[in-house]
Amino acid sequence: MNLYDDAVLVLKEYEGQDELRQAYLDHLAAHPDGLWKACHAGHVTASAVVVDPEHDRVLLTLHRKLRMWLQMGGHCEPDDATLAAAALREATEESGIPGLTLLPGGPVRLDRHAIPAPCHWHFDVQYAAVAPPGAAHAVSDESLDVRWFAYDEVADVADESVVHLLEAARARL
Repeated sequence: MNLYDDAVLVLKEYEGQDELRQAYLDHLAAHPDGLWKACHAGHVTASAVVVDPEHDRVLLTLHRKLRMWLQMGGHCEPDDATLAAAALREATEESGIPGLTLLPGGPVRLDRHAIPAPCHWHFDVQYAAVAPPGAAHAVSDESLDVRWFAYDEVADVADESVVHLLEAARARL
């Protein structure tokens, strides 16, 4: 199975957000290149919110370009076999934490958001990951900072999409 086929399967199996899920599937059906950054109509991305082993804090990155606190994530790469693998790779690269574990059950949320031209949309497939005990994080080239936040602090630093992602992750935990 290739990444495109995996993405379609993951989205077909995803429960909830039916209208948005169908928009993702329609996008992929209309754009066979819809997983790649080169697709100017928009492209699927993969992300993961990272929670600590005690399940009371979340690790966010201060995105270098957007200057916003966000979950870890980004573009799919040709070597990614699955969307889950892409999300885990991105979370590991951006957090600096080896040994992250995705929560079972597939994505916890979908979030489509506008981005500047030449691309127009990110169709983000969002997962949740748990850090191993004693994990030390590091700031990547894509970030200005990486920091743990208590769940109740997230709404004060991040936008609504991150708050909703955290809520979905906590429900899965």
